[in-house]
Amino acid sequence: MRNIITFNGKEALSFLKENKCRQWEEKALQAMEILESGQGKGSDFLGWLHLPSEISPTIIESIKDIVEDWKKDVDLVMVIGIGGSYLGAKAVIEALSHSFAALLPSDGPRVVFAGQNIGEDYLAELEDVMKTGSVACVVISKSGTTTEPAIAFRIVKQHIERFYGKEEAKRRIVAITDSSRGALRNMVSREGYRSFIIPDNVGGRFSVFTPVGLLPVALSRIDIEALLKGARDMEQVTAQKSKDNPVVQYAAFRNALYENGKKIELLVNYHPKLHFVTEWWKQLFGESEGKEHLGIFPAGADFTTDLHSMGQYIQDGERHLFETVISIASPNRSLTIPEDTENADGMNYLAGKHINECNKMAELGTRLAHVDGGVPNLHIEIPLLNAYYLGALLYFFEKACGISGYLLGVNPFDQEGVEAYKKNMFALMNKPGFEAQGDILRKRL
Repeated sequence: MRNIITFNGKEALSFLKENKCRQWEEKALQAMEILESGQGKGSDFLGWLHLPSEISPTIIESIKDIVEDWKKDVDLVMVIGIGGSYLGAKAVIEALSHSFAALLPSDGPRVVFAGQNIGEDYLAELEDVMKTGSVACVVISKSGTTTEPAIAFRIVKQHIERFYGKEEAKRRIVAITDSSRGALRNMVSREGYRSFIIPDNVGGRFSVFTPVGLLPVALSRIDIEALLKGARDMEQVTAQKSKDNPVVQYAAFRNALYENGKKIELLVNYHPKLHFVTEWWKQLFGESEGKEHLGIFPAGADFTTDLHSMGQYIQDGERHLFETVISIASPNRSLTIPEDTENADGMNYLAGKHINECNKMAELGTRLAHVDGGVPNLHIEIPLLNAYYLGALLYFFEKACGISGYLLGVNPFDQEGVEAYKKNMFALMNKPGFEAQGDILRKRL
C-alpha cells in the first residue's frame, strides 16, 4: 500500500536515551495488542476501531438522500452539537473548503454550527442569519439534554416550525442520537424526524466517521467516500504489529518525552486550513488522557502566524513542551511571488518562487531553531490536503490516542471529569433536583 502518512521522530532522539525509545516501542506494541484484542479499559467503547471498514453502505446512501433532498431548496443548514458532536465535522469542512467560501457564491447549502456555546449574542445573531434564507437543521446529541445544544435546538426548531409548519419540519430536521433512549430519541418518535444512530460503542470524540461527522461533511459537498477510503487504508496500515507502524512510533515517542519531563504537546501546522483539526485533536487527546492527575497537556499553534505571538516563549521559555508538526508535502494550488520593479520591500530575491517553497523554508528553519532551543520535534507528513489523506490523518490520531492512553495506564474512553462543571452549572441554574447543591455553591461565591 502506498505511503499515506510519514512519521519521523529523529528530531526528538537527542532528548532521549536510545534504550528508552526501544523500551517505549515495545510497550506501545503491547498496548496496541491490548487495544485490538478488546481486553483493555473501556473496551466497550471500541466501535470506532474498525468503523471505516465496517460502516454500512445503507448509511452512506441515506446521507446522500438527505444531501440531494436539501439541495433543492435549503440555503442554510444549522448543525447543532458540542464537543465530539461538532469538532470532527468542523475540522473536515474547514480543512477541505475554500478559505473564503463565505464570500463566494454557493452551489448548495451553507453549513452553520450552533450549540457549542451559551453565548446570547451568538444565538441572537443566529436568529438574524436564519431570516436570510431557507433553513434546515441537523441536531446531534446522544441524550438530547446537553445544555448548549438543547438551547440552540429550541431556538432553531421554533424558527423552522414558525416559518414552515410542523409537517414541513419533519423534512427539515434530522436528528443524530441514541438508538432507543433519551429526550432527542423520544422527540424523533413523537415528531417523525428522519434520524441516524450514534453507536453505543463509539464515544463522541471518536465519532467523526459516523453520521455525526459524515452528514455535515456531505452537506458541505465534500466526498465522504474518499474520506472513509483514507481512514480505511490507514486502518490497514496501522494494524501492522511492527515497530515501523506509525501509530506505534508516535505513541511511543510522545510517552517517552512525557517520562522525560515534557508535559505539553504543541500540535503545529503550517497550513491555515488545519486550525480546527488541531481543535479536534485537542479534545481527542485531552479528554482521553487527562485522568488520575496524569496526561500530556494538548495545545496547538498555527505557524507561521503564531510564531509572531508565541515564538519567543517556544524558543526561550520553560523547557516543558515538545512539538508535533503536521506537514502537507504539496499544495493543491499554484501561486508564485511577483517581481516588483521598485523592490521597496527588498523582497525581489523571492520573486518567481512558489509561496509553498517559502512556507517550507519557514517550517524547516523553525524546526531547527526550536530543536536547538531545547524543544523536541516530532514530524507527521501527508502528501496532499484532500479528503483521502485527511481521513487517514484523523484515523491515525484516533488509533495513536487509544494506544497512548493505555501506555499511560488510564481508560482512554471515559470522561468522568467532564461532569463536575455540569453539576455545578445545573445547581446554579436551579435545575430540578440540584437545588440544595445550588444553595451551597452560592454561599461560596
